[in-house]
Amino acid sequence: MKNLNLLTLSALFILFIAGCKGAAENLDESTATDVIETYLKANPVYEEVKMELGEIRFKSKNDKLALEKYKTLQEKGWVSLDLQDQKKKFLSKDSVFTYKIVLTDKSKPYILKQNVSQATLRALDYVMDAEKPITMIKGDSKVARVTVSLKKEPNDFAIWLKNKGTASNYITKSYKLKYKKDSGWILVGE
Repeated sequence: MKNLNLLTLSALFILFIAGCKGAAENLDESTATDVIETYLKANPVYEEVKMELGEIRFKSKNDKLALEKYKTLQEKGWVSLDLQDQKKKFLSKDSVFTYKIVLTDKSKPYILKQNVSQATLRALDYVMDAEKPITMIKGDSKVARVTVSLKKEPNDFAIWLKNKGTASNYITKSYKLKYKKDSGWILVGE
């Protein structure tokens, strides 16, 4: 009887230790959200646009929309427009304007790449949607796949985006999380 009680106590102790060991490896929604938000701060998801810079010629009829876009950005302080030349064609209602377009210091956080005649700018950021819950699919105790909704947050350079026919204002993205004993849950891939 004494051996049976000792055996029962040792079995319960082993089960208790095994149960406590797995508690740190359990992935809950708040941990997954924190891991993905940290990843998105270091590696943001965005859409980019290209914008012409330098001396650009605009025809008053054909390029009116593009000139209005530049003027909108100038009003908000993102670019500076300097009229270099203005010509009226002989016996025509169409005029040609030459502007020198330069990005201002205010636009520096959005510049991804720039050369003399063109700049690549971040126009649309994707951030985690707090209203939509994340979906977790656990593979085993150390690997999980998490699907999140990222909502679109356009900035002023989004006027250069071409309409790609996306009807929604969010995208869904899946990430693979892995548990490591020394660092906890980490993101290992998309």
